Amino acid sequence: MAASEEVKVPRIKLGSQGLEVSAQGLGCMGMSEAYGPPKPEPDMIKLIHHAICRGITHLDTADMYGPHTNEILIGKALKEGIRAKVELATKFAISFQDGKKFDVRGDPAYVRACCEASLKRLDVDCIDLYYQHRIDTSVPIEVTIGELKKLVEEGKIKYIGLSEASASTIRRAHAVHPITAVQLEWSLWTRDVEEEIIPTCRELGIGIVAYSPLGRGFFSSGPKLMENLAEGDFRKVCTYVQAENLEHNKKLYERATAIASRKGCTPSQLALAWVHHQGNDVCPIPGTTKIENLNQNIGALSVKLSAEDMAELESIASAGVKGERYGPEISTWQNSETPPLSTWKRT
Repeated sequence: MAASEEVKVPRIKLGSQGLEVSAQGLGCMGMSEAYGPPKPEPDMIKLIHHAICRGITHLDTADMYGPHTNEILIGKALKEGIRAKVELATKFAISFQDGKKFDVRGDPAYVRACCEASLKRLDVDCIDLYYQHRIDTSVPIEVTIGELKKLVEEGKIKYIGLSEASASTIRRAHAVHPITAVQLEWSLWTRDVEEEIIPTCRELGIGIVAYSPLGRGFFSSGPKLMENLAEGDFRKVCTYVQAENLEHNKKLYERATAIASRKGCTPSQLALAWVHHQGNDVCPIPGTTKIENLNQNIGALSVKLSAEDMAELESIASAGVKGERYGPEISTWQNSETPPLSTWKRT
């Protein structure tokens, strides 16, 4: 089913603390980095305004995107009364050292400094959803969440989120202050989170925000993805699109394409619809820098998948994608654990 201007983006409750968002969000990272050079600011502001007019009000950014420039862009887009129309999510914890090396911090002083800096760049008084982007494995999660709890009490953030945390870390964090959302990679071919993390979130009443629901563009372009990547696009080092894995992954794409053709939609709409059909506690946040792609993503909300369709898609997913989702130089701190609170030396 092709994207249609008539599609109304529904609202869902994210988590059990009161946050309500559009059922589909907009990942904003690619506007400023990772997928080639930064895109023209006026075009991206126009795209954001178009998304909001179409009903996509959940905007996702982070201090590391750019770094910092994506938050500034979002802040400019939210002028003139637009701020009140959106649910603004940003993140802290990842910093660059020597220009490219990752460092992850969750100590209280850093948490607070990052929040203050994000508020300034976004030019807002309060952040709706504030995530710990990656987990600092040297700081007990109770310490990090304790500082975030103070920021909630001070009115600087409304809700707390985690990204790429283990099930046990999520439980420990939730015991200090309710976690509203966990952001993780979940798509038709990224399924590892279903074993422990998704069930833990649902047991605790935590919303699920799925990033890269289109397999980082593979379900949009298929094997031709590599042909059109701009200079500086990080996907060039992702092994799932390298020659040794491409033939296997191409077959998954071709099977999905056949189903999409039968359903009257595009492969990317099919993949996105699969995420939407995982439950009303799931909000995918596909990113795009083009209005036509955003309209197509919204069209995925009109794609209805039967039990038979889901079973057929499951058979594709069970074959498993080959390759890694990041290049070898980037650690994702996936399923990260932190030391016990008893080990923390208070300063």
